[in-house]
Amino acid sequence: MSIGPILAQLREKEVTIWAEGDRLRCEAPPGILTPELRALLAQHKAELLESLSSAQQRSREPTSVVPLQRHRGGTPIFAVPGHNGDVFCYHALSRNLGVQQPFFGLQPPGLSDGESPLRKVEEIAAYFARQIRQTTQQPVIIAGFCAGGTIAFELARQLEGVDVPVLLLALFGSPHPSYFRPYNRIKERVVKNLRRASSDINGFRTTAYRAMSIARRKLKKSRMPSTDTEEDQVLTRRALVERATVSAVSRYKPSSFSGRTSLFLPSAGWAASQYFARSWFAHAPHCDERVGPEGCDGDNMLLEQNAPVFSAMFSRAIEHASLQR
Repeated sequence: MSIGPILAQLREKEVTIWAEGDRLRCEAPPGILTPELRALLAQHKAELLESLSSAQQRSREPTSVVPLQRHRGGTPIFAVPGHNGDVFCYHALSRNLGVQQPFFGLQPPGLSDGESPLRKVEEIAAYFARQIRQTTQQPVIIAGFCAGGTIAFELARQLEGVDVPVLLLALFGSPHPSYFRPYNRIKERVVKNLRRASSDINGFRTTAYRAMSIARRKLKKSRMPSTDTEEDQVLTRRALVERATVSAVSRYKPSSFSGRTSLFLPSAGWAASQYFARSWFAHAPHCDERVGPEGCDGDNMLLEQNAPVFSAMFSRAIEHASLQR
């Protein structure tokens, strides 16, 4: 018998347990501590003490769970943001899902003072998984946006292997991790510049002028005395998280997730571009796709103008996943 069902049984019977050194203490309503339950606690004393110790250690960790909607009804959504770690990218989407839908953003370590960014997708996912387990052991929905989709994929895999069922994995405008490898990123920039140049006779001149302007601004900034304001520190930490996340995602090699998965693609044009989004089908056998309006892209799919469309798609995907359970 694993430790999860025992803890669930204790919660159901309103039994409180705690550790005093190497002793397991408990408190229960009258008549609850039957000889059978006492024997079960004695049999699994070592595992229960280890679980209590781990819970105490985890409680000292900074929390990554940011409530965007706290309502307790419905299956909670835990959403990984894009590479910059801004959970409020989901603000419009969560609001359009309705106040009855609990929605939590997952903020990666490194954005708060004294924290360092994690360097592997598996480490970031494990960090989030620990905090989700502290919040609930009921079924959850895992979402991810842009580079956060890769972390959400690994998070769903890790939760799938323990005691938190994943009802649905939802990937919003999430390129396959192979897109983030340096060769493909450079290729995308070249293609974009060529397209821009072909539509504008002065395109190459404009691009060169823009590059020189950026270089001049950077040089000017480097010669200015450092102000080291609070805003500068926040931007610096965010930049470190961005670099660490993109680097981690580019090195990640996904295996498989057996649960239900939905790809939310900004538009047909976006899906046909260099993002390799449909490569996720190779790793998720129970996967479908839902395509947004033409002209929509990864930069604006979660903004106010497109949030109603994607929230409606998301609601249908959740309903479909619930019926398939």
